[in-house]
Amino acid sequence: MSLLTYPFDDALRREIAGRCAAFPRLPAGEAARGLKPAAVAITLVEAEDGSGSAAFLLTRRAAGLRAHRNQWALPGGRCDHGETLIAAALRELREEIGLTVERDAALGMLDDYPSRSGYIITPVVVWAGSNPRIRANPDEVASVHRIELSEITRPDVVDFISIPESERRVVRLHIAGAIIHAPTAAVIYQFGELLAGRTTRVAEFEQPVFAWK
Repeated sequence: MSLLTYPFDDALRREIAGRCAAFPRLPAGEAARGLKPAAVAITLVEAEDGSGSAAFLLTRRAAGLRAHRNQWALPGGRCDHGETLIAAALRELREEIGLTVERDAALGMLDDYPSRSGYIITPVVVWAGSNPRIRANPDEVASVHRIELSEITRPDVVDFISIPESERRVVRLHIAGAIIHAPTAAVIYQFGELLAGRTTRVAEFEQPVFAWK
């Protein structure tokens, strides 16, 4: 099927699951030494405009959080002891936005991303259905947004900038009038490339200095 319009239906679910299964996932390896495991969810839902298009959930973190306050993020967090990456992603969905899905909703995982804040982040692609019940936890999440998949496959969605603090390029996404930075931008960018049929590595992309802590 063509993914140009991204209709939210069973055919799209099968196509994305197949692409995830075929994706040559790259664990972090030595780059993960000393980092804490964490997982984030790329949560697929139906767009809220009634078009029947597919979207994913993006959150704005609460202003009262100790770290990364007010930043754009995918639902996610640190893995508990003995917890699998998929279980962690699904638990964070429940805790952050009140969304409960079964284990078989996980379609696959993308590359690990080592963050400057001390985590090795594994993205989990999750199919949440057309009308999921979402209730943001105000202690963690200020708002939840549905971003259509067509937004992240636009040619002009991504740019790269240089900063004096690093030799690596900073990756940014321009979505819904906002600038999204890594690690969230790196994860979403790789997923958009997957939708386009490309395997693009993102672990080498830098984060802005304000996200280093």
